[in-house]
Amino acid sequence: MRVVNVHQAKTHLSRLIEEVEKGDEVVIARAGRPVARLVPLRPIKRLGLLEGRLTVPEDFDAPLPEEIIAAFEG
Repeated sequence: MRVVNVHQAKTHLSRLIEEVEKGDEVVIARAGRPVARLVPLRPIKRLGLLEGRLTVPEDFDAPLPEEIIAAFEG
């Protein structure tokens, strides 16, 4: 884990981000006291959370039966 002061962080932010993207952590310090930490983000997988758990029936987009349509329309 690398420790840099605020001035170094501002001057070399792009380089520090490249290090973090490779998996390193960077601590930013003010007057030698750690105040922040740059860490890589874990990828967030939003799509496919239910993959393999649900199935879509073949007639999913088939017209509804008349009694169901009538129930909706009153």
